[in-house]
Amino acid sequence: MSLNFDFFLLTVNTTVLRKSFLALLLVIGVAMSTAIPPAFAATANPCPPEMVMIPGGTFTMGSDNSGYIEELSAQEVKVSSFCIDKYEVTNSQFAEFVKATGYVTVAERPLSKEQFPDLPDEQRLPGSLVFAIVQPGAKPLSWWHWQTGANWRHPFGKESGIAHQDNYPVVHIAYEDAVAYAQWVGKSLPTEAQWEYAARGGLDAATY
Repeated sequence: MSLNFDFFLLTVNTTVLRKSFLALLLVIGVAMSTAIPPAFAATANPCPPEMVMIPGGTFTMGSDNSGYIEELSAQEVKVSSFCIDKYEVTNSQFAEFVKATGYVTVAERPLSKEQFPDLPDEQRLPGSLVFAIVQPGAKPLSWWHWQTGANWRHPFGKESGIAHQDNYPVVHIAYEDAVAYAQWVGKSLPTEAQWEYAARGGLDAATY
């Protein structure tokens, strides 16, 4: 079974930080001092079109109060300046990539019989995890269910589609797919630190 993500952005890296990240953005590097405070809105934008400048700085990454073990422990992290996409990669943009390269996403491929010899054929059919609303108090993993035929062209299964949704964020994209797209457009995925730093928008140590 492959892990698929709901949407992605692209960034342009300045430096390679300690941890790679699975959220999907593209980045490119810019020559600016990391001493610039993160007053993002006031910073001149030297980035390519449709990208925004994130000045480098230091912030508290992670949380000591989260219910998720992967957020532990909070630590001070330094990030160099970088450019990041303003918007998620859209269905239209991803379709251009697929048309140009013939790329087939992870969700569109059947699971390998050699890799999963104990699975019956019907459980190795192409598919992905689809989000479903559940009752309050349900365990987080119960929010998702496996759907045969779900992929970026068919978000909820083979009977669904993306007609008239060109500007919607592309979904059911695995890390492997995101890397391939990023390389095609000449950018890269952000590190976990870059994504969290940008998403905080200068609100250091805030829960959200």
